[in-house]
Amino acid sequence: MAGMTSSTRPFLNRRLAEFGTTIFAEMSALALQTGSINLGQGFPDTDGPEEVREAAVRALRDGRGNQYPPGPGVPELRTAIAAHQERRYGLSYDPDTEVLVTAGATEAIAASLLALLEPGDEVIAFEPYYDSYAACIAMAGGKRVPVTLRPHEGSFRLDLDELRAAVTDRTRLLLINTPHNPTGTVLTREELTAIAELAVERDLLVVTDEVYEHLVFDDAEHLPLATFPGMRERTVTIGSAGKTFSFTGWKVGWVTATPALTAAVRSAKQFLTYVASGPFQYAVAEALALPESYFAAFRADMLAKRDLLAAGLTEVGFEVFKPAGTYFITTDIRPLGETDGFAFCRALPERAGVVAIPNAVFYDHREAGAPFVRFAFCKQTAVLEEAASRLKSLAT
Repeated sequence: MAGMTSSTRPFLNRRLAEFGTTIFAEMSALALQTGSINLGQGFPDTDGPEEVREAAVRALRDGRGNQYPPGPGVPELRTAIAAHQERRYGLSYDPDTEVLVTAGATEAIAASLLALLEPGDEVIAFEPYYDSYAACIAMAGGKRVPVTLRPHEGSFRLDLDELRAAVTDRTRLLLINTPHNPTGTVLTREELTAIAELAVERDLLVVTDEVYEHLVFDDAEHLPLATFPGMRERTVTIGSAGKTFSFTGWKVGWVTATPALTAAVRSAKQFLTYVASGPFQYAVAEALALPESYFAAFRADMLAKRDLLAAGLTEVGFEVFKPAGTYFITTDIRPLGETDGFAFCRALPERAGVVAIPNAVFYDHREAGAPFVRFAFCKQTAVLEEAASRLKSLAT
C-alpha cells in the first residue's frame, strides 16, 4: 500500500520511546480548549523591558545578526556574559575561549550532555527534574540516576548521604539545578560545599543549570557552584536571558566553562542549531548591562506575585511550599482529599478554570511526586488574582 512501510520497528528511537508529547503541550492545549488561566507553563504573559526590545529592533534594522552570527556567539554578548559573571560572582571567564552562546538553556543542556557523556555513563540528577534533562541524558546514551528532593519543614531538601550513596564508578557527571525548578529550592552554601567536595573527591564533571539565578527571595542567596574550591575547572555553568528578562521566545542561553569544556560543548552544539537568535544576541548583551535597579525591581515584582498566589492557594486548602527561588510554587493536594496529581490537573480546568502541572512528570519515582502540583506565578497580577478567585471553588 502506498505510503506504508514494511518495517515493524517503531519509528521513534528506543532511547526516546518513553518521551511522548510533553505535559506542557498537553496542559496548554487543555487551557485553550477550556478557556482556563494557564499557570502550567513557565512563561511570562508580558514582555520584558522596552529598551531591550528596542535593542533587538535596532539590531534588525542595522543588519546586525540577520545573517549567521559567529559560532560561539556575537562578541558583544560573550563579553557581556563574562562581565556579568565577574561583576556578580567574581568569576573570571575569557569571552573568546570560555563563553558559548546557545539556543536557550535547553540547547546548552543538550549540547553539554551530548558532548560529555559516553553511552553507559551515569548522570546523577535531582528529582523532580526539568523534563529535558531526562530526554537529553537518554539521547546521549547515558543512564540517569535520580536523587530525590524530599519535603522537609516547608521546603524540598537534598539528602547529602543519599547523594553520596548514588555515586558509583560509572558516574561521570552531576546535573545540578539551583534555584531548582519545579520545587523552588535554592541550595545552601553547606549543600553546595558538600556537592563540590564530592565532585572533587570522585573526579566528577558538573553541569549546573542556573537560569533562575536572578530570582531568589527572602534570605536565599544564589551561589554559583563554580565559585567553590576545585569546581571552576570541572563545572559547566548554564545561564539564560529568557527567565531574567522575560523574553522566553528569543531563546538565548549560554555556557561558561574552561576552554577545554567549552570547546567540547561547542563541538556538539554546532551540529544542533549551529547558530541561532542573531539580532537577539545583541539585545541580550545590552540587557545584561542593565543597572542593578532593574534586577531588584524584577525580583520584588516576582516576590509580590509569589506571595499573592501562595496566599490564594493556602486559603483554598493546598499545602504550599513557598519557593526560595524560581517562579513556580509546588503544592501538596492531599489536604484537599486528593492524591493523584495527574487526575487533579486534568480535571482542574473544568472544575476551576485553571491549569497547573503534575510534578510526577518530573520524577522517575512517580509515586514520590504523585501528590504534588506546580503553579507558575510569572503572570500579571490581575491574572493571578482571578486564578486565586477561581480556585476558591475547590474549597466549597
